[in-house]
Amino acid sequence: MTDLLIKPQQDAHEDAQDATEDVEAVDRPDNPLADWLTVPDAPILPAWARNWASVRANSGAFVKVTWWHGRYHAIRTPKYAVKVVGYSARGAYRGGRRLWPVLTADDHTRAVKALRAQAHGKPEDDDAALRYQAAHRQRTEARRARWGTALGLVGATALALNYASLGLQLATGCLTCGGLSVIGWSDEAQILDHGTPPLRIAMDAQQLNDALRATGLLKPGKGDDEGPKVNCVMGPLRDGNGWAVIFDLPKGGGKKAPDVLAKRVDIAAELGVDEIQVIMSRVRAVAGGNAGRVSMWVADDDPYLAPPTTSPLEALDSFSIWDAVPFGQDARGNRVSIPIVWQSMFFGGLPRRGKTFSQRLLTAAGLLDAYVRHYVADFKGGQDWIQMQQVAHRLILGAEEDAIAAFKLMLKELLREMERRFTILRGLPTSICPEGKLTPEIVKRYNMPFILFTVDELQEAFLAVDDQEREEIINDMARIARRGPAAGFISNYASQRPDAKSVPTKLREIITIRYSTQVTDQTSSDMILGKGKAAQGADASVLSEEHKGVGVLVTGPASFVTVKADMLETAAFNAMCAKGRALREQAGQLAGDAANDPGALANAAGITVSPVLSDCLSVMRHSVKLHTADILARLENLDEDYGDWDAERLAKELDDAGVKRTTKQVNIGGKNLAGYRREDLEAAMPAELLNAR
Repeated sequence: MTDLLIKPQQDAHEDAQDATEDVEAVDRPDNPLADWLTVPDAPILPAWARNWASVRANSGAFVKVTWWHGRYHAIRTPKYAVKVVGYSARGAYRGGRRLWPVLTADDHTRAVKALRAQAHGKPEDDDAALRYQAAHRQRTEARRARWGTALGLVGATALALNYASLGLQLATGCLTCGGLSVIGWSDEAQILDHGTPPLRIAMDAQQLNDALRATGLLKPGKGDDEGPKVNCVMGPLRDGNGWAVIFDLPKGGGKKAPDVLAKRVDIAAELGVDEIQVIMSRVRAVAGGNAGRVSMWVADDDPYLAPPTTSPLEALDSFSIWDAVPFGQDARGNRVSIPIVWQSMFFGGLPRRGKTFSQRLLTAAGLLDAYVRHYVADFKGGQDWIQMQQVAHRLILGAEEDAIAAFKLMLKELLREMERRFTILRGLPTSICPEGKLTPEIVKRYNMPFILFTVDELQEAFLAVDDQEREEIINDMARIARRGPAAGFISNYASQRPDAKSVPTKLREIITIRYSTQVTDQTSSDMILGKGKAAQGADASVLSEEHKGVGVLVTGPASFVTVKADMLETAAFNAMCAKGRALREQAGQLAGDAANDPGALANAAGITVSPVLSDCLSVMRHSVKLHTADILARLENLDEDYGDWDAERLAKELDDAGVKRTTKQVNIGGKNLAGYRREDLEAAMPAELLNAR
C-alpha cells in the first residue's frame, strides 16, 4: 500500500519537472535576464530635478549662495590684491635668483675657475694659459649676449607698453603678476579666504543620523562602527525655503514612523532649530510609503512669520459650497483648502490669536453661495459678526438671558428642520436621492439649501446657564453635528477656552474637522484637536504669540497640517455680507431675520440711519424692552466707544435720531426702571423702511 502511495508522488514530481522544462525560464537562476527583469523601475533623474518646483528651489539656493560668495570675496578684494603683490614679489625674487646664474654665465664660470687655477699652478704651461684665455673670452661673450638679449627684451616690452592701450597694459600687468605669483607660490600659500554662508541649517545624511541617534531613535554603535543608519529615499535637498528629506528607519531597531513624529522637539533641538521649523509626517502606502518611512522638511527660519495672504474669496462674486474652501497656506506655501460639505468643524485657542478670523473664512464661503442658509450665534456680541444681519436667517448676538432663550429656540428650529428634511429624503426615489442625502439637484428642486450653523464664543453660552440647561444645549448641538450633515447641515463651532467644560467631550469627539490656534500646553491642544494628537505631532502648544492667524488643522485620524490662515478683515467680510444678500435676493433665497432686519434693510436700500439707533436695535434684537443700564452695557460690549456714555447722552442721541418714547419707564421682571421699548426705536426708522417691512 505504501508503494502505491509513493509511486504517484514520484510520477507527479517527474511531471512537474517536465512541465517546468517546457515553460520559458524567466525566473530561473541560469537566466541571464532574471535579475534585470525583477529590478523595479528607478527614477532616471535625480530627486531635485524631477519637478519644476524643486528645480526652482535648488536653482534659487545656488543663486543665493553664489551671490553671497560674490559679495563675500568682493569686499576682500584689497586684501587679495595685497596677497597677489606679495606672492609676485616673492616670485620676482625667486625668478631673479634663478635667472642670475644664467645672465652671469655661471655655466662658464666653473670652467674659467678651473683653468685659472691650473694656469696659476703651472705658469710655464702655455697651453693652459691659452685655454684659460679662451674660456674667459667665451664667458665674457656669453654674458654680453645674455645681458644684451635680456635688456633688449625688457626695453622693447617697455617701449611697446608705453604706446599700448591702458587695457593691454593692465592685462600685461595682470599676466605678469599671475606668472610671478605662480613662481612665488608654495604649499601654504592661499589667496582667497574660505567663507561659510550663514545657513541656519545645512542638512545632510550624517547630520540627520546624528540627530536621530541622539534622540534614541537609532541604536548607538560600538567602537569605530557608528551603528545603523537611515536610508534616505530622497534628499536631503533644497525644497522652497528649507531642506526636504524622506527616509526609512532601519529594520531591526524596533522604531516606527510615529516614534519619530513624537520626538519632534528633540530632533529640532539636535538640528539646532526651533520645532516650528520642523515639519514631519508619515508617508503612507498610497504614496509609496510604509510604517517606517518619514517625510521631513526643515525650514531655514520660522515659515509662519510672513505677512498673511489675502483670502481669494474676497475677490470672488460667487462660490459653490460643494467646492473645497480656500483656507490658507502651509509652511511650504502650498494652498490648503477644506471641503466642508458633510463635515462639522470646531475652532479653538487662546484669545487674540486669530481664531474668529479663521472661523469666519468658512462662513464667508457660504455667503457667496445663494443656496446656503446661515444660522449664526455670536455669544460675544461684538463687531465680528454683526453684519451677518444682512444675510442670516437667524442671528443671535450676546450671551444675556434673552439671547440664550433665542438660541434655545434656534436649536429647536434646526432640529425640526433636520427631521423634516430626513422625512423628505426618505420618501424620494433612489434615482433622485441615491445615497439618502442632499444632491445639487435636490437642493434647488426641493428648496433645501445647505444650513451653515455658526456658533462663536461657545464658552460664553455655557457659562451663562446652569448645568441642566448646558447639558440640553450640548445634546442638541451634538445631535445636529452628528446627524445633520446628511441633511445639509454644516456645523461651525468655536470656543475660546480649551477646557473640559467649554469643549465638552460629547460635542468634541463627533466633530470631523478641528483647528486650534496657540494654546498653553499639550493637554489643551488635545482637548481641541483630539486625544493623542500632540503625540502624533499635531500640537498647537508649540505656536508662539507671534503666530497670529496660525493654527494646527486636523482633517482626519492621521491627517494634520499647520496652516497660516488667509486674511479676511472685518471690512472685507462686511462687504461680502452685502454681496451675499444681493445673491440671495436674486435667487429668491432671502428669508428669516435678514428679510425684515431694519439695519439690513437700510444697508440694502442705501438709506442712512443714525448709528446709535441701528446699534440699539441690534442689542435689543431679542428683547421687546430693556432698561437703559442694560442697553448701555450691551452697547459697550458691541463697541468700546460707548464706554463713556451715560443715560443722559443716550437719551439725547436717540431723541435726535427721532425716537419718541411711549413711556420712559419699563417693567422687566418686576423692576420698573428707565428704559426703552423696541417698537419705539423701530418707529424712528425712515418711512420707506417701515413700508418695506
